[in-house]
Amino acid sequence: MRLSDFDFDLPEDLIATRPVRPRPAARLLVATPDRITDARVARLGDWLRPGDRLVLNDTRVIPARLAGRRLHADGTPGARVEVTLLEPAADGEWWALVKPLRKWREGEEVRFGPALSARLLAKAEGRARLVFSRTGADFETALAEVGQMPLPPYIAARRAADAADMRDYQTVFARHAGAVAAPTASLHFDDALLAGLAAMGVGFSHVTLHVGAGTFLPVKVDDISEHRMHAERGRVSATAAREINATRAAGGRVIPVGTTALRLIETAAVAPGRIAPWEGATDIFITPGYRFQVTDALMTNFHLPKSTLMMLVSALMGPQRIREVYAHAIAERYRFFSYGDASLLLPGGA
Repeated sequence: MRLSDFDFDLPEDLIATRPVRPRPAARLLVATPDRITDARVARLGDWLRPGDRLVLNDTRVIPARLAGRRLHADGTPGARVEVTLLEPAADGEWWALVKPLRKWREGEEVRFGPALSARLLAKAEGRARLVFSRTGADFETALAEVGQMPLPPYIAARRAADAADMRDYQTVFARHAGAVAAPTASLHFDDALLAGLAAMGVGFSHVTLHVGAGTFLPVKVDDISEHRMHAERGRVSATAAREINATRAAGGRVIPVGTTALRLIETAAVAPGRIAPWEGATDIFITPGYRFQVTDALMTNFHLPKSTLMMLVSALMGPQRIREVYAHAIAERYRFFSYGDASLLLPGGA
């Protein structure tokens, strides 16, 4: 298939730059093969059944954007440097994007505040390998003091991150630090909604996929089979695998919340309807023609034109049906992307 098969015209004013409050007040487009219904996330339970299982990505977004100054040999501050953390490397080091990278010399230090500095170890393929002055819990504490949330490019181009994003761009069940982008479909949940779904018999399984900046990389080839997918680190615990297998065996539906959770459980699948514990880096690329192993439905936000995520939802619902879903969403003025509204895609019907 061609990249143009996943393109569509999106009015810029439908790109959300702030979330709605409360979180479940967001709109929810429910799509089956033959019906589209406009609803609200708060009424998600209307479309679920006792025995269904939602799979939640419990990664925690780190405040990965840093601004500091290079230190001269005498310790005085020099030019300003902007750093965006990408992914951890070995021994507590980090790969990062740096602006301007060419002026930062190996061995030189940048200070981001009284509690945190970093030294440049190496440069490779436009990225920098850094070692920070703090590690472990001390690093996370210092990062929380000086860092900003790494808002997606389509939001960052319209406004700067602020204190509200430290709360808004994090799920209520975030546990394991390491993501530089949020699993955004999960941003619609609050504690009350989770409790209500649990009370009606919906189960929850937590998996962890640390979403990387590669999720925003554009596809640059016309023939999508030639695209090289970015890799992201993840883990499916033995508990989560056991719960998902039990749900499938009992006839319940397995519904990942977000494409990150979907990609992870499909990576961990070992046979149709069966998943195993798994840990590592996944670069699974799901396009039309893919045969889903454990995913029965998907809750997800609305995605960028010509993106790998548009290819994924097209694989789940069929390219023509997704074109109809997105045409409806635009006509009804749903809010798009990370802080936007949600969809519930039910390829097997409601």
